[in-house]
Amino acid sequence: MHILKTSFNEDPNIGLRIFSNDKFCIVPISTSEKLCKNFEEVLKVPIIKTNIAGTTLVGAFICGNNSKIILPDILFDKEIEILKENNINFEILDTKLTALGNNIVMNDHGVVINPDYSKEDEEKIGKIFGLPVKKWKINDLEIVGSLVKLNDKGCITNHDIADFEINFLEKFLKTKITTGTVNFGSPNIASGLVCNKNGFIIGGLSSGPEIVNIDEGLGFIDND
Repeated sequence: MHILKTSFNEDPNIGLRIFSNDKFCIVPISTSEKLCKNFEEVLKVPIIKTNIAGTTLVGAFICGNNSKIILPDILFDKEIEILKENNINFEILDTKLTALGNNIVMNDHGVVINPDYSKEDEEKIGKIFGLPVKKWKINDLEIVGSLVKLNDKGCITNHDIADFEINFLEKFLKTKITTGTVNFGSPNIASGLVCNKNGFIIGGLSSGPEIVNIDEGLGFIDND
């Protein structure tokens, strides 16, 4: 099994609640054991339970790739302790745009950020990951992290993206773009999708055609 269609406490915006890479998956403390087991079966990585800034919006606040994650400086001490106890490689970014997951999209090749980040933020992010950083909009929207989701096999973004934006993302992030929607027509791809190289979790309102499209776009169709 590499696909799970589900919601978090009846909220189909599952991507706002969960962060995953190819090494671990971070979920809110209130996540049920049954759901954690399902996540582990699909993503095939260990599950770590912690809130971020006292909230369940784990996916909205965390951004990262397979080498490291970054979090805003509004974390509670206990949350930092949990990350350290689980040997998570992380750094804290002091910035006004604290919803890092909504404002940054990245992989192991590059980082695309909200143009509203300061030059200092841009330089810090580049130094933390040792990757090129580019300020960019998608569909004339600054919240690039909410519009794109990717693993090491492919990248999903919404139907409204322009050809020149597709060309940029494919070259800069060294990936292949597939356009689509989640949760029965939502263009906010990352809000309804969590993925890594092993599988993906998609919002509970998503349709069959949406799931098949993402399955192919993330490179799983030929694997199963």
